[in-house]
Amino acid sequence: MKFYTLFTMAVLVTAFISCKNEAKNETDAAEAETVAEASQEASKFMLDKDASTIKWEGKKPTGTHTGTVAAESGVVRLEGDEISGSFLINMTSIVVTDLEGDQKANLEDHLKGTVEGKEGDFFNVKKYPTAAFEITGVTEKDGKKIMSGNLTIKESKKNIEFPVMYEVAGNTMTLKSEPFTIDRTEWGVNYGSKSVFDNLGDKFINDDIQLEFTIVANQQM
Repeated sequence: MKFYTLFTMAVLVTAFISCKNEAKNETDAAEAETVAEASQEASKFMLDKDASTIKWEGKKPTGTHTGTVAAESGVVRLEGDEISGSFLINMTSIVVTDLEGDQKANLEDHLKGTVEGKEGDFFNVKKYPTAAFEITGVTEKDGKKIMSGNLTIKESKKNIEFPVMYEVAGNTMTLKSEPFTIDRTEWGVNYGSKSVFDNLGDKFINDDIQLEFTIVANQQM
């Protein structure tokens, strides 16, 4: 009975961990792939940046920070089930949503790299004002659409994939991701990473950044 109980607990823990990892859609950064191309007959949708949102979440032992960053421009092309497109992300628009006052401003400045001497800690927006995402394909797995694309941050371009859903209502397309995570160190964002630096104690920042986006785009006639 004791062995059975221990075995049952191990199975339950393993199942819980597996479900937890699946729920957050952890991506594996791979080599950049060829960008998907559309034919001349594909419907063209231009980004509505005021209606689109990109949310981020970062964690450390002492808490969690949340925020947004804006999609600056982009286009989606749709032909049947084939989808292609690309987006520019305005890294100077990073906003922290869980803090106020000086704490909010200080963290935003640190993330952007506008603090003298700390420009390279995170995103160094003066040198790299934009990031980019290019769709490389959409497949189906376990009843979900899985989008793959090249994500460029700073000087690194990596291919990632994550679950999405999209629909067209009238002349408007909505493309929405499930929450997913990327390992920031794959793009050279190493500040506070215990996988890069030793002896950080509890002062580290998790490598994973959770992202979730909703892209709204209007058809060009």
